[in-house]
Amino acid sequence: MPTPRQAALSMLNQVLTEGRLMSEPAALRALEGLDAPSKARALRLANETLRNLERADKLLKPHLRKEPAPYVMNLLRLATLELAQGGDAHGVVNEAVALLSKHKKYGAMKGLANAVLRKVAAEAPEKIKILRAPRLPKWLRGPLTEAYSSEIMGQIEKAHLAGAPLDISVKSGATAWADTLGGTLTPFGSVRLAEAGQVTALAGFEAGDWWVQDTAAALPAALLNAKAGESVLDMCCAPGGKTMQLASTGATVTALDASESRLARVRENLTRTKLSATLLCEDALTHEGTYDAVLLDAPCSATGTIRRHPDLPHAKTGEEFGALIELQAQMLAHAAGLVKSGGRLVFCTCSLLPDEGEVQVEEFLDMHPEFTADTSVLARDGVDPAWITEEGGLRLRPDYFDDIGGMDGFYMAVLNRA
Repeated sequence: MPTPRQAALSMLNQVLTEGRLMSEPAALRALEGLDAPSKARALRLANETLRNLERADKLLKPHLRKEPAPYVMNLLRLATLELAQGGDAHGVVNEAVALLSKHKKYGAMKGLANAVLRKVAAEAPEKIKILRAPRLPKWLRGPLTEAYSSEIMGQIEKAHLAGAPLDISVKSGATAWADTLGGTLTPFGSVRLAEAGQVTALAGFEAGDWWVQDTAAALPAALLNAKAGESVLDMCCAPGGKTMQLASTGATVTALDASESRLARVRENLTRTKLSATLLCEDALTHEGTYDAVLLDAPCSATGTIRRHPDLPHAKTGEEFGALIELQAQMLAHAAGLVKSGGRLVFCTCSLLPDEGEVQVEEFLDMHPEFTADTSVLARDGVDPAWITEEGGLRLRPDYFDDIGGMDGFYMAVLNRA
């Protein structure tokens, strides 16, 4: 059976040397054989190392004449970060040396690891305090700095380093559930838990009274404001958070996704929460019908979720973003034809890139004069008027709500059809 550190190292190697996301099946196999607390610890170690990768490298650099092979370097990074955060030096160093000792190719590096990590253990807890928040890779930081500014990018990177608390959406009684779970309410009405522990063991999970959903991710469905009896399409529905929000209003919900495996997860969530929707496994671009309201949470770069998924900027290179942007434009145009006269369309992406948000809506409105952006619905609790963009959408960033733990980066717009 692997240890949490072994599992974390395996995931780091797959992200940093093979370009895999930690959510991919091959990476998740590293957790097989671990009990729930050990899985949680392995994921925490891997995520914290990825968040602090630049810092770990700076702490290691004075003690390395040259960077060793990726497997060894990743093991040193993992151990360094744990030591810097107050991990037991004896246990951390001994397991790192033991892991190298068992490795057929890198066993001879155990002496180097022992010497380097013992030096790091003595200084890292103090030195890490003065190091800046790690910067995003140049391929992503460059376009984001152009869109925002160096100052704002620094704020976003601090939010990424801080990670993310757990937010949940409840079917009803948010204040009561905040009291029950020891959480607080975000300005958007989600329940936020600073220390959640094992989610499935929390009160209300098994009964289906709530589901995990970042407070920013919950806003698009809230802006759609579905009503009982309305026909509503969730156009790219997995993993189902927005579907459950829509279904909880009493609307007649059709939830669409191109992947049967992703739909299976939506089905499980609906069953647990005792909510209903019609699930369809279809290509969103070929779906036909008309609806009172359509929610399009389009496939995107997911660059707004890095505070929760620090593997993304290390596993990706941005090469696929052009195809995603084109797909979003096609989906948005098709969604327009599914909205009844007098109906509404909400477009959103969990992206920080304007090409996946502001630009898409600006170009859509130029090409579809029958639609107008509704900014009146954006005037709600928690929304700063400065977040409303020129074309009539809403731009959210990870550094917003920084005093209570931030939010995912999101863009959304409510588009009304004449």
